[in-house]
Amino acid sequence: MRKAPLSRPEPAELWRRRRFLQVGSVAGLAACGSQPHAAESQPEQASQQTFAYKRVDGLDILADVRRAAGAGSRPVAVWIHGGALINGGREGVPAKLEDSLLEAGFTVVSIDYRLAPETKLPSIIEDLEDAFRWVAEQGPGLFGANPDRIVALGGSAGGYLTLTAGYRALPRPRALVSFWGYGDLIGPWYSSPSPHERHRRTVMTREEALAQVSGPPIANSKDRPGDGGAFYQHCRQHGIWPYEVSGWDPQKEPDQFTPYMPLRNVTADYPPTLLVHGTADTDVPYEQSQLMAAELARHDVEHGLITVEGAEHGLAGAEAGALDNAYAAATRFVERQAMA
Repeated sequence: MRKAPLSRPEPAELWRRRRFLQVGSVAGLAACGSQPHAAESQPEQASQQTFAYKRVDGLDILADVRRAAGAGSRPVAVWIHGGALINGGREGVPAKLEDSLLEAGFTVVSIDYRLAPETKLPSIIEDLEDAFRWVAEQGPGLFGANPDRIVALGGSAGGYLTLTAGYRALPRPRALVSFWGYGDLIGPWYSSPSPHERHRRTVMTREEALAQVSGPPIANSKDRPGDGGAFYQHCRQHGIWPYEVSGWDPQKEPDQFTPYMPLRNVTADYPPTLLVHGTADTDVPYEQSQLMAAELARHDVEHGLITVEGAEHGLAGAEAGALDNAYAAATRFVERQAMA
């Protein structure tokens, strides 16, 4: 069953709150492990090192650190990848966004984290918290991080984790950017069967789907022997994603999810937040960013919602330049907050 959408603001309509960052529509406009792994080749004037920021039961959880040439302390932009908490890895930083952040003076830290369903939600959030602690505590010595100027950005499930970092990570990020993310884990959009064709591209029996994710814990989906994408499709077809990533029944145990839902944890000291979302998103409904924006407004938190009319997940199908404009707006937003 599809949840009835909220009434939607026009693209340039702004939430009328005193501390709202006025951006409107897009058309208007990342503990331990001190030894780096081998560096990979990078564009000129940027270097990369890969560190294990954490080790759990023999599994290294890694972070890529990209830094422009030059000495001195730098603000840090932590990138958190998407993939429904099931798929993806730290390699997926959008190139244009990364270039923009590097040019603005940030060091970019892209993190892995343990993936579901082999690892459940509380441990995933523990990795998120440990990553930010590592950046703040070890980053100054390892790569010149300024621990007082950390921001977070992420897409889809990475947008969810970015919003979660706003109240779970210490030190608290100076600013957040959620690209097509979400603050709710148990609404009908995730806990009921999806009506969308995008979630029916692969159909498997329950046994076949579970066989795809039956191995040991992983922190990057490239290390999973099975097909995590097919498992995600199975979850959306049957409305079981909340249960599979957490082990809790959202109907019988909704309170178990509360500590992990940004929509239920906004306070007046939540970080300034920018949300970017397309109105035609059939993977993460646009309503998710609307709801988060309304909650931020209710607590008088500085925020903005960039609405991209007719755009699908990841802004697919948007007018030319929309994605680049969103990345540019995100860079300006975090730069202003980190340098304040």
